[in-house]
Amino acid sequence: MEIKKGINVSPGVVIAPAVVLDAQEYRIPRRKIDAHEVEGELDWLRKGFEASLAEINLLREAMSRQLGEDIASIFDFHHGVLSQERIRDQISDHIRKNKYSAAYAAREDLRDYQRRFLNMEDVVLRERVRDVRDIERRLLRNLCGHVAEDLTHLNHPAILIAHDLTPSQSANLAQTKVVGVAMDVGGLTSHTAIVVRSMGIPAVMGLKDVSTQVSHGDTVILDGVKGLVVIRPDEEMLTEYRLEEERIQAMVSDLSGLRDKPAVTEDGTRVTLFSNIEFPYESRMVLEKGAGGIGLYRTEFLYLRSETEPTEQEHYEAYSEVVQAMGSRPVIIRTLDLGADKYTQSQAMEPERNPFLGLRSIRYCLQNLEPFKVQLRAILRASIEGDVRIMFPLISGLMELRQAKMTLGDAMEDLEELGIPFNRDIPVGIMVETPAAGIQIRELNREVDFISIGTNDLIQYTLAVDRGNERVASLYTGSHPAVLRTLRDIVRAAIRDKVDCSLCGEMAGEPMYTLFLLGIGLRHFSMAAGDIPEIKNIIRSTTIGHAQKIARRVLTFDTARQVSNFLRDETRKLVPEAL
Repeated sequence: MEIKKGINVSPGVVIAPAVVLDAQEYRIPRRKIDAHEVEGELDWLRKGFEASLAEINLLREAMSRQLGEDIASIFDFHHGVLSQERIRDQISDHIRKNKYSAAYAAREDLRDYQRRFLNMEDVVLRERVRDVRDIERRLLRNLCGHVAEDLTHLNHPAILIAHDLTPSQSANLAQTKVVGVAMDVGGLTSHTAIVVRSMGIPAVMGLKDVSTQVSHGDTVILDGVKGLVVIRPDEEMLTEYRLEEERIQAMVSDLSGLRDKPAVTEDGTRVTLFSNIEFPYESRMVLEKGAGGIGLYRTEFLYLRSETEPTEQEHYEAYSEVVQAMGSRPVIIRTLDLGADKYTQSQAMEPERNPFLGLRSIRYCLQNLEPFKVQLRAILRASIEGDVRIMFPLISGLMELRQAKMTLGDAMEDLEELGIPFNRDIPVGIMVETPAAGIQIRELNREVDFISIGTNDLIQYTLAVDRGNERVASLYTGSHPAVLRTLRDIVRAAIRDKVDCSLCGEMAGEPMYTLFLLGIGLRHFSMAAGDIPEIKNIIRSTTIGHAQKIARRVLTFDTARQVSNFLRDETRKLVPEAL
C-alpha cells in the first residue's frame, strides 16, 4: 500500500480500479494472452524495438546534420536503453511467465525503470527519468500500431491516472465511466480542475509522480476531500473508506432536501446562488441543485473540442440550448477566455513564454475580431429567448472595455442589416480578475450593468503565483489578507455605485469563505452546481450580523494561516459537518 498527498481540487471519495492514461493517450489494458500467442507477442516486441531504434537513428542523424554532433548525442542514452538486451529480455520473460501482451509488459518494466531513476540521489541521474518516459512513449506507439485508445471504451467505473490532461481530454470525460481523476500536475483552479469539479468527479492533482506509481487495474482510493490517493490499499484501509463513502453519500442526500428552499439567512436576507457551467448538458444538474440561474457560462469548449473554429450557428445552438433550459432564470455568458491553460491548436503550435500574462481572454478576442464578432452575434441571437447577459473577461482597463463594447455594437449592426432580432438592451458586465480592475473599479462600474469577481485569476495576479503550477500551490490561497481586502473594496464600491456584484471564482463554492463573503456584503454567488447545497446550508444557518462580525475580525489578521484557521473554526461551529 502507498499513500500519496496532493491538492484536493474536487471533493468526494471513490474506490475503483485504475486506468492509466499515458502521455500519448495510450490506455494499455492488463491483457492476458493464450500460450499459443506468446511467440507472436515476442515477435511483435522485437519489431517494436527495431522500429523505435530506427526512429532514434534517423532523429540523431538529422540533428547531427543540422545542429552538430554534440547536440545529437542527447539521443545516445535513448539508443543505449533500447539496445540493451537485458531490458528486452526482462520484458520477454514477463510475456512468457505472466502471459502479458507485449505492450503491457513493456510499459510495466519501463515504469519500474523510471521509478529507479526517480529514487536516485544524484540530481543529474534523476533528470534522466524524462528520457525514459520519452523512450516508453516511443516504444508503446510502435507496439500499439499508432492507434491511441479512447476512454469512452471503458466498460466499468475507473479512476483515471494521468500526468496531465489536455482541455479536450477533460471535456470528453463526461462521456466515459471515469469516476475519479488523479494527476501528477495541476492545481485547484487549472482548467482541468474546474471541468472535473463541474462534472462532480472527485479529483486530486499535483501528485508529482502518481502516473508512474500506479499500474492499470490497481485498486485505488481517491479522497478528494483530504487530497489523498491510496494505491493498492489493504483491507483495513478499504473498510475505513467504504464507511467514509457511505457517510458522504448520506450527507449529500440530506443536503438534497434544500433544493427548493431559498438561500435566506436566519434574519431574512436573501442571497442568490447561481451556477457555473462549461457544457450545455450541465443545465440539468443546475436545475437539480436548485440554482437561481447561470452566473458563468464558459464558452471555450466549442473551440477546445475541435480542431476547427465553430460556426456562428454552432455557437447559437449551444447558447440557445442553455437559455431555453433555464426558462426565466438569468444566463450570463462569458465571452471567449482562450489562452493560458486553455489553448486552441493554432495557439499550441506557437507557445508563449508566459501564457498567463500573454495573449489570452479579452486581449485575444480584440486581436481576433472576426471570431469574436461571430460569438457576439450568436449570443445576441439567443438573447431573445430568455434573460441573457454578456460578460467580458480579464478586463484590465477602460480602453479594453470600450473596445469590447464597440465590437458588440458592430455585431448588433450586422444583425440589424440582416433583419435578425435580438435584445438591444442586453445587460453587459465584466469579470473583475486583475488588480488593475480592482483598483479602477469605480470608473469601470460607471460603464457596466454588473460585475462578477473572478477570484481564480484575481488571486494569482495579486499574489504573483501561477495557479497552474503545483510547485507553488501552497502559496495560492484566497485567505491572503491582500486578497480579502481587495474583495472587500470591490464589493463596497459596487454597493456604493448600485451595480450588481457577484463572485464566480472557485472561492464562491468553498464553504470556508461563505461567512466572510456574506459579511463584506456579497449577495450573489456563482459556483459549481454540486457546491450549491452546502453553501446554501451555511447561509441558512447564520445571520448577516454574525457574518459581518466574522468579516471584521478576519480583516484584522496578518497571515493567511490565521484567516484559514479562524474561518474553518467559525464555520464548523455553525455547521459541524462542513469542510
